[in-house]
Formats: sequence, C-alpha cells, structure tokens
Amino acid sequence: MKKILLLCMVVMAAVGCQVQPTPGVVEVTGGTIQGVVEEDMTVFKGIPFAAPPVGDLRWKAPQPVIPWEGVRMADKFGPSPMTMFGGEDASEDCLYLNIWTPAKSTKDKLAVMVWIYGGGFSMGTSSSYDGAALAREGVVLVTINYRVGNLGYFAHPALSAENPEKVSGNYGILDQIAALQWVQENIAQFGGDPEKVTIFGESAGGISVSMLCASPLAKGLFRGAISQSGSSFGPFGPKSYPGENMRALADAEKEGVEFGESKGATTAESLRALTPKELNGQFQVTGGPWPIVDGYVIPDDQYNMYEAGNYNDVALLIGYNSDEGDSFGFTEDPAQHVASVHERYEDYADKLLAAYPLEDGKVGKSARDLLRDSAFGWGTWIWGRLQNETGKQPVYMYYFDQDPMYPEGDRKYGHRSPHGQDVDFVFQSVRPGNNPTDKALEKYILKYWTNFAKYLNPNGEKSDEQLPAWPLFKNENSEVMVLTGEGPHPAPVPSEEAMKVLDEYFAWRRTQE
Repeated sequence: MKKILLLCMVVMAAVGCQVQPTPGVVEVTGGTIQGVVEEDMTVFKGIPFAAPPVGDLRWKAPQPVIPWEGVRMADKFGPSPMTMFGGEDASEDCLYLNIWTPAKSTKDKLAVMVWIYGGGFSMGTSSSYDGAALAREGVVLVTINYRVGNLGYFAHPALSAENPEKVSGNYGILDQIAALQWVQENIAQFGGDPEKVTIFGESAGGISVSMLCASPLAKGLFRGAISQSGSSFGPFGPKSYPGENMRALADAEKEGVEFGESKGATTAESLRALTPKELNGQFQVTGGPWPIVDGYVIPDDQYNMYEAGNYNDVALLIGYNSDEGDSFGFTEDPAQHVASVHERYEDYADKLLAAYPLEDGKVGKSARDLLRDSAFGWGTWIWGRLQNETGKQPVYMYYFDQDPMYPEGDRKYGHRSPHGQDVDFVFQSVRPGNNPTDKALEKYILKYWTNFAKYLNPNGEKSDEQLPAWPLFKNENSEVMVLTGEGPHPAPVPSEEAMKVLDEYFAWRRTQE
C-alpha cells in the first residue's frame, strides 16, 4: 500500500499536481445541490427557490420549496417562464435561480448581485444571461426567474377573494421577493454576504427594482439597487401610456373579469382549468400584463410613497439611455407626431411640443426625447430627487450614450443609444461592432457596477486614476455620469428644463384620475 501511495505521489508531481477541483456540494433550502466548476468559479444552475406554481398554486404567492432526497445536480438552467409568445423550453414550473461564485469558502463574505430581467413583464428568462464576467470581479452573481404574462400579473375578483390579503395580480413581483428571501437564507453557503445584496435590472427589470424599493414586503432584503431604464413613478389609472402603466386593483380585476368571460371562465377553478396557451395567447389588460397598485405588494402611487418617505431607503445607481424613444415605434411623420402628443398630453401638449420641438419640421432627436423622458428619463430623475429629499442613502445617476454607429443609409443613421443597448455592456457580452470604443466602455461599466455592489459607491473604496470619478447626484446643480466609450464624464442632466415641464404634466395627471 505504501508503495502505491508513493507511486501516486510521484505521478502527481510529474504532472504538476494538476488535479481538478471537486464541484461544490452545498446544503440549501430543500436539500443538497452540486455545482459545476467552470475555470475560476463554481456555477449552480436551476436551483428551485419555491414550489412549482402549477395546478392549485397557479396565481398564488410562491410557496416553500418542495424538499428532495439525495444530491440534486445544478448543472443546467431550469425551464423558462411561460411568456405571452410561447417558447420551446417554457413551463409554468419556472421558479429557479442560478449562481456564479468565485468564493473559495463560506468565509469569503463577498458582495452579492441579483439580476432581474426585462421583457415588458410579458417575456424574459434568467437563462439568457451569463454571470461569469461579473463574478470574476469578486461578487456572487445571481439571476432569477419570475412569472410573466397573464400567469404573472392576472387579477380577478375570484382570485382576490381566496387570498388572505384580498388581492391578486402581482405574482411576478412576489416571485422576486421570494427569490431575495432565498438569497438571504442561503447565499452564505456560496461565499456571499446576505448583508451586502444589490438588486439590478433593466427595463421591466429596472421597473421591478423600483417597485421592490417601495414594497414593504422587500424591506431588509437588499442594501443597494441598480435600475437601468426603469422606474415606476408615473400616476396610476385606467389609461396606459409609457411611464403611466400602473393600474388600481379594481381596474385590473374588471379587465380580468372581461378576459375570463371571453374564455367562458368565471370562477377561480375554471380559470385554473385554462391552458397556458389560452391564457397567454392574448393580452389580458390594456397595454399588456403589468404590476398593480394593490395596497399590499405595491401599497400606493410610488411618487406619493417617496414624497412621504415611505419606502426602502437603499443606495441607488440609476439611469437611462440617450435615444430610448427610438425603440418604441415613434412616427417619423410630423403631423402624426403632433397629433399623438395632443392625444396623450392633452392640456400640456403645446408646452411639451415647445419643450421638445421638431427639428426643421422633422421628428428629430429632440422630439424622440419626449418619449424617452416620459417613459424613462423623468421617472429616473424624479426618483433620485425624491430620495435626496426624504432619504439618507446616496444616489448616483448615469446617462448611457454609446454611439451605435448605424451605417449611412440606415433609417437610424445618426441615432444614439437605443433601449437595451446597455445590457450587453453590463454582462460583458458586446459583440464586435461599428464602434471601436465598445470594449473600453465595457471595462468601465464592469468596474462601476461591481464597485457599487461592494462599496455602495461606483468609484470604489479608494480613488482609481484609471476610473473617471462619478459624482453624487444632487438636486441642486445636478449632474449625471455620461457613459461613453470616449471616456465617462460628468455632465448636467440632459433636457432637465424640458423634464420640468413633464414634471408639471405628471403632477396634473395625478389630479385627473
């Protein structure tokens, strides 16, 4: 035996002791899982954080994980949520999360980043995102699934009646909260610090971040929040416009009744008997599925909540892209543009047309900026301002302006950063394109985002000469960090005077509904 052991030692020495590490085996809520070592980290995919929301659990708050026996392999993504548009790997059984961790032991206590995908609350899946690049910067990276479409945001009086809180409709947000609770209970097993959790998301994911910052059910589950092109500060009411998508529970329930009747389903039992295809083949509500002001998950108009100081006061890094309006079907016909502005903004149409004018009689960037700011810019700006007035935690704001360099002759030639362009930069997945500075911007954003997660400051713990200094967002002499490959730099808030007119409009709208 001694000779065998000695021989093994000699062989190992000869090959440089190149022994592959054993994949991590971790105890989590529900049982034991085994991850997979990928280069310099361990990856865990398809971890259930709640019971499958199927059968009688459809349209109910997420329930505790069903325990399993033995070691569950966590080597592949769980099913994607059922979307409004189907999907080959989609399932109602979709409440899974994924973890990339560079930690060497449970004693590492690394900062944690939890990604919430976008998709208009109608689509999206965590499996679309690779967290490896962010994790290599020394954070534990988590991506989560949540219910979307009519499975995630369907309200109906019959469903509200059976709920202890007498509400329905915000199942997708409740899924996000359940995932964050799971993180609190389990992330230390992956070398993460449950006291250093930052949530981040884009579009509907950014809106979700905004809602989680306001929901009392999410209190204490995170200390930092990054919202990319998403907020929820517009007034709620029966009408739906970009930036004004929220509805009261009663309005959502009414639309749910109409939808159910169209399917011959009037009771909770008959509604649950509908197939996912029957549910998701069409939009249940005007403007599509969307979270609801229900008095419980989302207690009130978020503007009013922040104005009163009634929210989760956490550090913020928030922003939007320079040409978001280019992504939402704006018309290039000046007459149609003017008519649509009058239809939406009513008494404030002329003021806003003056603040965001046509350019030489054409629908140029200034006109597109009205859609950008009504849907993204104003909500981000007012979010930061309100927190500065009633909160204590720092606010950092950005303006993403990386030129896509559309080719000459393209309809979008000369246009700037569209909705969603920033996501690939955050996940370090930008493909070679027309702008040679893309990779430089990727590196800047990687450091800013992970610094914020670690220190609640995008500049990091100490000043870094290689990283342009990002100023705090303040209500007086306010500045944003312009994120561009030519070099990030502070600048005044774009179109701030025009957004003050929008602010007047939203204040007026809150009195009309």
